[in-house]
Amino acid sequence: MKTLLLVRHAKSSTGDFSMADFDRPLSERGKKDAAEMAQKLFKNNITIDTFVSSPAKRAKKTCKYFCDAYGARYDNIHYIDKLYLAPREVFTEVISGFPGSYNHVALFSHNNGITEFANMLCNNVNIDEMPTCSVFAVEADITDWKDFNPAKKNFLFFTHPKK
Repeated sequence: MKTLLLVRHAKSSTGDFSMADFDRPLSERGKKDAAEMAQKLFKNNITIDTFVSSPAKRAKKTCKYFCDAYGARYDNIHYIDKLYLAPREVFTEVISGFPGSYNHVALFSHNNGITEFANMLCNNVNIDEMPTCSVFAVEADITDWKDFNPAKKNFLFFTHPKK
């Protein structure tokens, strides 16, 4: 059994228009939401053993808040360049390349791709948009991630800071 948690990065700062999109940090609300969501999952015994993230500053920082809640080391985060503003097809490609040793993966990325990918995972679940710092979780009865895409997924939960 493999579990995938899709996490949209927390709210980013939009104040400095000279800053490149890739380098935008989290806003104060984003920092608060990321810490609270990470603690919420941890306290509800949601297992995460692997952290995969877009290398963009806001996604990296969101991921680090989750690492803090889970007592994971930052040098164990797997940064994948393709996840920065990735379209939904890239998620499928990235996930199919995960090693079999990854069992409960939290993947941190961006909209619109992350919402579009989440919506293609389960036939009976559709969300309009993943709000910032939301988490969409599914599991698949597989032993290898290369089998994730065609496998039937079981919807586990969808949550966000305002829920």
